[in-house]
Amino acid sequence: MIEQLAIHSGPKAVDYDLTPYNHIGEEEAAAAVDVIRSGNLSGYVGSWEPAFYGGPRVQEFEKDWAAKFEVKHAIAVNSWTSGLLCAIGSVGIEPGDEIIVSPWTMSASATAILHWNAIPVFADISDSDFCLDPEDVKRKISPRTRAILAVDIFGQSCKVELLMQIAEEFGLFLILDSAQSPGAVRNGKLAGTQAHIGGFSLNHHKHIHTGEGGMIVTEDDLLAEKMRLIRNHAEAVVATRDWKDLSNMVGFNFRMGEIEAAIGIEQLKKLPSLVANRQEVAKKLAVGFKDIPAISVPETSLSNSHVYYMFPLLLDLKSIRASRTEVFDALVAEGVQGLTAGYTNLHLLPMYQKMIAFGTKGFPWILNPEIAYDYRLGTLPVAESLHRETLLLLEICQYEYSTLDIENTLNAFRKVLGYFLKK
Repeated sequence: MIEQLAIHSGPKAVDYDLTPYNHIGEEEAAAAVDVIRSGNLSGYVGSWEPAFYGGPRVQEFEKDWAAKFEVKHAIAVNSWTSGLLCAIGSVGIEPGDEIIVSPWTMSASATAILHWNAIPVFADISDSDFCLDPEDVKRKISPRTRAILAVDIFGQSCKVELLMQIAEEFGLFLILDSAQSPGAVRNGKLAGTQAHIGGFSLNHHKHIHTGEGGMIVTEDDLLAEKMRLIRNHAEAVVATRDWKDLSNMVGFNFRMGEIEAAIGIEQLKKLPSLVANRQEVAKKLAVGFKDIPAISVPETSLSNSHVYYMFPLLLDLKSIRASRTEVFDALVAEGVQGLTAGYTNLHLLPMYQKMIAFGTKGFPWILNPEIAYDYRLGTLPVAESLHRETLLLLEICQYEYSTLDIENTLNAFRKVLGYFLKK
């Protein structure tokens, strides 16, 4: 006999609030206090001298990150959105150029392209890993394509080796948005490190965080220096430095403070244990979901580790007499926390539907009047179907997830899906 659903006035499967995930400890607190007592909360200056590159903690954090991720350059910024702007500006983007990007990402991955007066071209995703589909990327390349911006979504790397092959074949830059995937490994290398430029988010709900912050990585000396210039008022120092290439040397204040860097130094030390914790939670969830009908956990390839910023699930709508909305509402009523229905489809946002970003005249799309950019519903069928119909996400980075929490969450799914299967 199926227990009465909470949405029908039955008892909740999870009748308490889960404990929020908090991995800020005494080490971070002490590091922040040391900075405050020093009185040096930001070591940057916007002129050409050693402090142009930031204060001692910022530079230490960058050095530690470069060593941990085995890259030549790590560049700290005040957010990963800022990092994306630095990365795109550094590759010599011209107004009207195109960058191919996933529709399944935080909006900044695409708006960072628009900020340089370039045009996002969305390619579809794969339903196996939810990352860019290399075949569709190849189909979307045009004479105006300058770069590919791939997203390591939910906690695992995209098919970076195939995307790099495409980038090299067509003379493009590959930028990796690994905001959700620090510590993930693909073919023996860390996510974010296998392209021309990669980067990570350090904001409050990521694996490690500094409140707000980001880190860019690259092996390229020239790209690294361009990104450092864009980060800190490039236009004010290029003359003093006798910098010849003025392309995109319109700088910003994307500088990370010393408190955030000090916290980041301590957080970075914890990354392996924090990743292992999320993987253990995900492993227990995956084992439990194997015995629950009408729902599946997408497989991760043997060459690709997953750090589970989010835990994705797919509903088999053919076997239950319910829509995803009905299932979602019933799960929420059972007390399942951190649950999301679908993810995102950036191409359907008003900005792209109306092609209005800067001003009211259609800029930057009007830079290419001969091209009919198409962001209509139906242009990215895999991303649209997953978002609209079959995907559920557990945001497991939000909560501690004790063994009891995991079992109660699984019981909620058993209860709800058992009801709809019998209905």
